[in-house]
Amino acid sequence: MTTHETPDIQLRFKPASMALIAGLSILLLAAGYCGYQFRELSYEQKRIKEDYSLSNNITFGIFSVDRWGDKISAVVDRRVKGFKLTGSQKADMQETVEKQLHGMVDKAVAEVTKPQKGLGAKLKKLAFNTFVDVKEIHAQVPSFARTIVTKVTSPRTLKRLKTIATSKVEELEAQTYDNTGRTITSVERAIYRKYKVDNAAAFEKTIGSRIDSIKSASNLYALIMIGCVIVAIVLWALMRRKVQIQGTFFIFSLLFATLLLAVGISSPIIEVDARISALHFALLGEKLAFTNQVLFFQSKSILGIIGTLIEQPKPDAVLVGVLLLLFVVILPLLRLIARGLHVSCSHLFGNPKVIRFLAFDLGKWDMADVMVVGIAMTYIGLNGILKSQLSGLNIKNDTLQVITSNHSTLQLGFFIFTAYVAYNIILTSILKRIDEQNGPC
Repeated sequence: MTTHETPDIQLRFKPASMALIAGLSILLLAAGYCGYQFRELSYEQKRIKEDYSLSNNITFGIFSVDRWGDKISAVVDRRVKGFKLTGSQKADMQETVEKQLHGMVDKAVAEVTKPQKGLGAKLKKLAFNTFVDVKEIHAQVPSFARTIVTKVTSPRTLKRLKTIATSKVEELEAQTYDNTGRTITSVERAIYRKYKVDNAAAFEKTIGSRIDSIKSASNLYALIMIGCVIVAIVLWALMRRKVQIQGTFFIFSLLFATLLLAVGISSPIIEVDARISALHFALLGEKLAFTNQVLFFQSKSILGIIGTLIEQPKPDAVLVGVLLLLFVVILPLLRLIARGLHVSCSHLFGNPKVIRFLAFDLGKWDMADVMVVGIAMTYIGLNGILKSQLSGLNIKNDTLQVITSNHSTLQLGFFIFTAYVAYNIILTSILKRIDEQNGPC
């Protein structure tokens, strides 16, 4: 009876097995496509933010003498061109001119009427006392002052004065520079040309729109990829008693894990972004403003961190990079391969104990879970340090206002890598279950 039932069971099970393989293949392809798109979008977002940080770098903003010169010159130019005298200011000016004229008359009278020694000088003094009425001269001072003020405040005269003042400001601006003007202009033109905009306002709007759309798409692809893995886990839970398909199902599970690992280690996991959100400086009744000045920006993946460490000239940094590469990238990949071989065909190797060692005992050297905790602790510590340091730059008074902001975040790549670690723990449990029930192969 047994010999007749086994073929029947296999025949009945074969279509279901093929359907399961087809379904898992579709899920794997969907997850792979979403993982690829997610990674591409992550690096596109990184490139956009790098361009933004370059365009808004503090070196080309607050720390640029040319930028300050342009802004100060614009304020002075507006104040000079918009200069107008009010009625009260004209009255004050006339009063001042009258005082000066009265003083000049008194000084001239005192000079002429002082004791003279020569005959000619005495004759001049006598003529002055005879023909000149000092009180009458003082009485004419207001009309003289009014004439002078009217002449000085005429539109033609004010225009000439504004032209002279503006030329002096431009001359001073030309003498004050730090050679960053050309660099700033060339960088801005290149970036604006890249994003097909003409000015800073359009650039800000375009960047904000593109970042928002990228974040939405990245979230969607990440959710679909994680969703495919969850569906695979649910299928395993539903069919865990089907001994005939456990090996095939586990191989597919390993491919899902490899996908999560590849996307997790290659996509940005942390982004450090420290800025001066706004700086307002009061000058001549107006405010000079600098906004979104980037102090520091870096976005790194696990592979990027490892590469940066290995490229350092210091041996200790290189050693840390090599250890991270070994325990976070190479060993997890070896474990995944070994698990597949252990379940499918470890008997084909001369010493299957090596495969078993890699599949089971090597787990104590796999530091992917430690890396997750390390990244989280690094982010928490770094975030605290940045907030503390940036808070010391905040200033608010009548003349100067500085507002800083910390935009550092954990990126979705970190959560993908965390999903791999969690999924890896589940796979370890499944592998032990398969090994206990059926043995290898």
